[in-house]
Amino acid sequence: MNSNDSRKKILIADDEAMTLEFFEVMLGNLGFETKTARDGAEALDLLARWKPDLILLDNVLPKVSGWELTRAIRSGENFRDIADIPIVMFSAMDDVKDKVEGLELGADDYITKPFNFSEVLARIRALLRTRELVGQIERREERIRLSEEIADRVLFFVKTLGNTLEKLTAEASGLLPECGTAGPFVDHTRKELAQALAQLDELNAVIEPLKNEAENLKKGDTALPALKKPYKNISAS
Repeated sequence: MNSNDSRKKILIADDEAMTLEFFEVMLGNLGFETKTARDGAEALDLLARWKPDLILLDNVLPKVSGWELTRAIRSGENFRDIADIPIVMFSAMDDVKDKVEGLELGADDYITKPFNFSEVLARIRALLRTRELVGQIERREERIRLSEEIADRVLFFVKTLGNTLEKLTAEASGLLPECGTAGPFVDHTRKELAQALAQLDELNAVIEPLKNEAENLKKGDTALPALKKPYKNISAS
């Protein structure tokens, strides 16, 4: 069993009971969590409520076809949060036109029945790994954005406060000879300001690792747009 399988949810949509039972048993034994749908409408309902990690989808389904369902997932407003879900489409027809149409609509893979389960499983795991990679890159890019935003904001605060403290220190030093009995107070204030400036320098040193982390993450960047597949919104025949 793959240690990651138990965390993955797979929706199987097919109008053949034997196919549903086969995949439900085989994938369940491997640790996947599965749900089944016998028509496209039921599959759409489960997609919205259950939000699986991958869908196995027959292209010919009652009520809503596999092509229509794929189009809805990729471009429908109700599925924006799972629009990138991997779709493995399968069919009893080994027709090139059907394969091209399914892939252009947004299917990630297309398998012709009868199929070999080991091959299907390998393709499922490959697609799930790719999706996980994209997720890792998206999280890394978000960390870069947050690191840069925090560093910029703190740096702006440090500079602004530093300029104010330097101005106050200069004014306190200028008042010192004229303050008479207030001299000790002004001198104490000047020392406090000097300590505050030193603390700001320490804060600035804390910012540097954040900036360096963002830069290092950028150096290891993978072009995310290249990993996200562009889908054509074409009509199914």
